[in-house]
Amino acid sequence: MPNRRTPLATTLCTFRPADAVESQHALAMANLLANTAAPFARDQFSPGHFTASAFIVDEQFSQILLIFHAKLQRWLQPGGHIDDDDVDVEAAARREVAEETGLTDLTLIAAPLDLDVHAIPAYGAFPAHLHFDVRFLFCAPRGAGVAGSDAHGLRWVPLQQVSGDPYDESVLRAVRKIAARFGNHPASGDLSFGA
Repeated sequence: MPNRRTPLATTLCTFRPADAVESQHALAMANLLANTAAPFARDQFSPGHFTASAFIVDEQFSQILLIFHAKLQRWLQPGGHIDDDDVDVEAAARREVAEETGLTDLTLIAAPLDLDVHAIPAYGAFPAHLHFDVRFLFCAPRGAGVAGSDAHGLRWVPLQQVSGDPYDESVLRAVRKIAARFGNHPASGDLSFGA
């Protein structure tokens, strides 16, 4: 199994939280990484485990790709659990994007963009626990993607239209970050999307 602890620890040490809430998320993630036996294992429920997700914008940084999550019945970014063969958290985010949208031709923009710790309620045989979500920002061609895996729908949404319901506050926070950091970003000639 790959050693994911050291690269993630380095990432968490250099990450600049946007506010006090995200500072608490970063601290909780560092504690999880340092003090639990299997922080990437989906069956570590006390207090929880790492997950990986991805916000995907188009080449103009004007639209974002969201999926309608089957279990949660909300429009969210693609993401999920880290598998044993994912070499790192970014690889897990890329795999989840491929599974849920079919996209594999992604350009990394921010690693990570956002950190979020959120509660997962008990369901079936699984107890309530926390997801420690490391969120990346990628760019992909607008209009690309097909819903798959946990996604019951997929759509490109103008950034300025992502507000209020039906969007989760953590999605809104990430969209605010994208708009603040890249809102005036021109189409960049160095963003390439394969052949």
